Amino acid sequence: MNIATYTCEKCGMSVNSQCAKCDTPLKNKTITIDNGDKIDLVVAIGPPIMMKMVAKVSEPYKIPTLASLNTIMVDGTGMCGGCRVTIDGKVQFVCVDGPEFDAHKTDFDEMMMRLSMYKGQEKEALDKYEYNCNLEGGK
Repeated sequence: MNIATYTCEKCGMSVNSQCAKCDTPLKNKTITIDNGDKIDLVVAIGPPIMMKMVAKVSEPYKIPTLASLNTIMVDGTGMCGGCRVTIDGKVQFVCVDGPEFDAHKTDFDEMMMRLSMYKGQEKEALDKYEYNCNLEGGK
């Protein structure tokens, strides 16, 4: 299995194609897990389905994997329960216990189901916003 990474030769940061720390253009390096290249940590940030797949890829290799979860949050104190996720069979709140969790222990299916609960209301709000957008003088 090959994984493409970007590493800054100047400061050692691994990020996108340009180092956020020192602005140096980064060189692409391919790591081959099957050939014994060592990976200390995988960090997944993005859509839940992508983070779930990243966790599935890294798990057989026993590579520690963090997922940065972005659930619905209302009050930021954990009292509303909107950001509730299940980690290793236990209820956690992204706003107070996270947002980073062990991706191998995260119930992504439950999280994705909870995120889809408000699709109707989100569409309704978007339609209303687009109809009454003040940036364009309204309609």
